[in-house]
Amino acid sequence: MNNRLDYFKLSPQASNKLVELTLQLSKKPLLADLAHLIMLRASQLNGCSFCVDMHVKEAKIHGERELRLHHVAVWRESQLFSPAERAALEWTEALTQLPPHGISNSLYARAREQFSEQELSDLSFLIVAINGWNRLNVAFQAIPGSSDELFGLNKANLN
Repeated sequence: MNNRLDYFKLSPQASNKLVELTLQLSKKPLLADLAHLIMLRASQLNGCSFCVDMHVKEAKIHGERELRLHHVAVWRESQLFSPAERAALEWTEALTQLPPHGISNSLYARAREQFSEQELSDLSFLIVAINGWNRLNVAFQAIPGSSDELFGLNKANLN
């Protein structure tokens, strides 16, 4: 049982703004297809069990293949991802674990080969949002699966 504070109840306006941002970005055409992979990868890197649990279930509900979900952690070695997905995953890792000297020109160029300026901007904001959620859930030890009913994640049939 978690005995840390419930940030969502204590800061409802801020929490709801972050929900609004995440939902708005996730509905954009490019991000609708990439969002689950991006949010899962960032959550894996940040050790956020609540978000890993949530994004696996959401992805499954939205038709993502189970094997691809297993391969997100090893996407560099996997042949299951498109060039755009690979660029998004690489960009996600870089923005989640900022390198000491920032984002290299070569990484930026690889991302721009796959995404327009608008798409890369939207992708970056989604990465910022999931990193925010990860930090809150890790800090306050959100319990994986505790919001399944609220978010309709029971439909994933992953107990």
